[in-house]
Amino acid sequence: MRTLVLNAGYEPLAIVSFKRALVLVMNDKATVVERVEDDPVWGTHGVYDRPAVIILARYVRVPTSRRVPVTRRGVLRRDNHRCGYCGKAASTIDHVLPRSRGGADSWENLVACCLRCNNVKSDRTPQEMRWQLRFTPRPPHGTAWTVRGTERSDPRWEPYLALAA
Repeated sequence: MRTLVLNAGYEPLAIVSFKRALVLVMNDKATVVERVEDDPVWGTHGVYDRPAVIILARYVRVPTSRRVPVTRRGVLRRDNHRCGYCGKAASTIDHVLPRSRGGADSWENLVACCLRCNNVKSDRTPQEMRWQLRFTPRPPHGTAWTVRGTERSDPRWEPYLALAA
């Protein structure tokens, strides 16, 4: 069981175990916002609500220079699993400027791509193919990208993750 930790300004900070969340609550460093119904935590000194979402009592400054590492899964997620060229369902990634021509593994040079477009394009540029990208690839932004584990989110987290997007 995992717990979403919100900063004092309600932006998502992290996902921790319910045990860590309970320690934060018991030390008055956080407050339970959402709890798991009918599944209390039994301790030696009483019964406690099992936290699903907690909010910190004090604001924690998060460095804005936190860069999101480039991954295949991240590129597909950023592009909503849609091909950057034709818009169909994508299962691969493509280098806009091919690696054979010095293209880097960067957010600006990678797009999600369907298998057909990836094979047809090969090691050419979109200009050589007379293709247009449907969008300009950029690094992802927002706290939802820096908080790991939101892909397997609890339905109780949705309203709080939606605020960050």
